[in-house]
Amino acid sequence: MGQSYGQLSLEDRCAIAQLQKAGQSIRQIAAALDRAPSTIARELKRNRGSQVGYKPTYAQQQTRERRWMGCRLERQPTLRRAVLDALERGWSPEQVAGRLARDHGRKVISYETIYRFIYAQIRATKDYSWRHYLPRAKSNRGRRARKRRSSATFIEGRVSLAERPPAVNDRSAPGHWEADLMMFAKYGQAILTVHERQSRLLLAIRLASKAAHLVAHHLTQLFGALPQRLRQTVTFDNGTEFARHRLLHRLEVDTFFCDPYSPWQKGGIENAIGRMRRFLPRKTDLATLKSSRFSTLIANYNNTPRKCLDFSTPAEVFSKVLHFECESTSPPARGRRYLSPTRPALPQLCGCHAGACDAKGLLRLGFLKPTS
Repeated sequence: MGQSYGQLSLEDRCAIAQLQKAGQSIRQIAAALDRAPSTIARELKRNRGSQVGYKPTYAQQQTRERRWMGCRLERQPTLRRAVLDALERGWSPEQVAGRLARDHGRKVISYETIYRFIYAQIRATKDYSWRHYLPRAKSNRGRRARKRRSSATFIEGRVSLAERPPAVNDRSAPGHWEADLMMFAKYGQAILTVHERQSRLLLAIRLASKAAHLVAHHLTQLFGALPQRLRQTVTFDNGTEFARHRLLHRLEVDTFFCDPYSPWQKGGIENAIGRMRRFLPRKTDLATLKSSRFSTLIANYNNTPRKCLDFSTPAEVFSKVLHFECESTSPPARGRRYLSPTRPALPQLCGCHAGACDAKGLLRLGFLKPTS
């Protein structure tokens, strides 16, 4: 049978004090209490007062004070403030924990500790506003039931996701995108979102309607402003808003579609929309949303560290790829501006020669200025 151990009680400590006062040795005290000599030696060393010596009540108090006194975020106000500030910026607990570990060169706190702290506050205070610190704003852990979307079957020139190049699936190369609409309760309001698979960069445009020709027009303008290497493929679901996808073929962008009822096959954009729902819930009225606020939300998303990027941000990863592409493009002749029928003349991005990269506001404002 294995030997069982128990904490020293106040009565045990009174006996230790009496036997020590009587001149008994550590081994004699241990034998009298049926304890290991190391237990008695450790007790006398750890709970001894520098001036009063070993006192039972003082030793009991020291033991209680050393015991766990709640979550680290309750015991360390500075860490708690840093974590809550990051959560308020829209970071998930995992992103907060990962970025702190990267900044300090060691593990500072686990994301599970952050989750438990938030849910403990909800249970203890009954204040459900704490849930808004979490990405999905749920007051209880677990999955929510979701209704399936119906798919459209009348899309001309539809190419299945199964025919997509292998490099797209493993995210080994840039320039492969996913697209979807972010819908809202008010009829006709929608945001067109596109997501770069390798860097997790998010671009977004506010739409006047979700008509297929309008969606195709905005996609053409968006991809036309990028170098060819950074606009190779785009993946859609089967919504009729993407029925005019073949217009992108003029830009040499290949288009692919998920299987019916399988939006999870473009999980990157689905995850991005889920994160944006925290700040743009379905009940949002886009007519009252200022362009500056919209730009800030996209910028915050692109400047939030991601675990899949080793806690770098999408902006950091995409800017490296874009700058490399700019440097590898030959500059135009002096005195001539680079113009292309498919790439509109926009301000420069990173100081490279004109036309190599576009849209000066991309890095600063989430890599894209919203279009009303």
